[in-house]
Amino acid sequence: MLDHWDDVVRALGRGTPCAAATIIRTSGSVPRPAGTSMVVAADGGVLGSLTGGCVEAAVLESALEAIADGKPRTESFGYSDGDAFAVGLSCGGSVDVHILPLAPGSLPDGPVPSAVLRRLDGGAHLPLPVATGEDLRNALEALLPGAGSSVPDQLAGMLAAGQTGTLPLADGECGQTAELFLECRAAAPTLLLLGANDYSAALSRMGALLGYRVTVADGRPAFTDPRRFPEADAVVVQWPDALVRAEQEAGRLDARSVICLLSHDAKFDVPALAAALQSGAGYVGAMGSRRTHRHRLRALRNAGVPEAALARLHSPIGLDIGAVTPAEVALSVFAEVTAARSAASGMPLRGLSGPIHSPTRLLNHLTAS
Repeated sequence: MLDHWDDVVRALGRGTPCAAATIIRTSGSVPRPAGTSMVVAADGGVLGSLTGGCVEAAVLESALEAIADGKPRTESFGYSDGDAFAVGLSCGGSVDVHILPLAPGSLPDGPVPSAVLRRLDGGAHLPLPVATGEDLRNALEALLPGAGSSVPDQLAGMLAAGQTGTLPLADGECGQTAELFLECRAAAPTLLLLGANDYSAALSRMGALLGYRVTVADGRPAFTDPRRFPEADAVVVQWPDALVRAEQEAGRLDARSVICLLSHDAKFDVPALAAALQSGAGYVGAMGSRRTHRHRLRALRNAGVPEAALARLHSPIGLDIGAVTPAEVALSVFAEVTAARSAASGMPLRGLSGPIHSPTRLLNHLTAS
């Protein structure tokens, strides 16, 4: 997604033209999904990356050309065995990249929109709210006059699902052939760290780096000094189970949410885990020894937590990487979170076969991120 929207708006406000280069289609093994964007400024500055280095130089050159002539364009990159030095993806896949020049004043100032709809044939673009019905029809009419009646319904479905992708329009539906591309941007996922200590401080830093909205909670005021957790969005003095229930009731816990229990106190642990395991959070993990884990399971069963919910618990938390320090433990935990979200094995890549960047894995990652 265009993670650098605010930077683009600021650059355009200073009078610096930019271009947004966005992957609109992929085929085969590719490192990033459709919707991934790279922003190029007229002075050659770059924000973001599309493929980790395979095609960026060629995209930069094309983006500067688009800024100079004001014309959008679509570039295709694949892999050619016949020319090892050709611009393309060494992983063997292919991507189509749409490059949209953005002049100063062309984007509204304000918060990042929840979605952006663009015409790939003409380059027009339109920030969208997550809207349905008449509001969406009016917004679409501004971008594509005379669009067929089925188009708003298709867009509404994509918006509701948070889906990024192309929407082709059939000949004659609106008197012309056109193709739309919808970029959806989900709000930051929630990371709840239950228990304030050095491990939650490390997880807070890594969670912020990975784009989570981080909340650290502890019922003990002495441990919840916000200065210990500068990267957290919120540090609260609250019983952890009460926080989990409040987040669930507010609709902030979903398949992308992560809850980590980091304390070792039964009066905190059991109520908090009972609430977390029966919430909508996609990942629930608990720190502690195997003995602690057995005792917690017994207490949770006694508290009436069903077996299906207990099966969701990642405990002891993290992957076996030999982690000792809080920073290493944070790495271990987020390695497990990422593997669970992508339905990946967590095994070393060198011991596996098949594509590294499989479409199924990218889809699993997107639907849970």
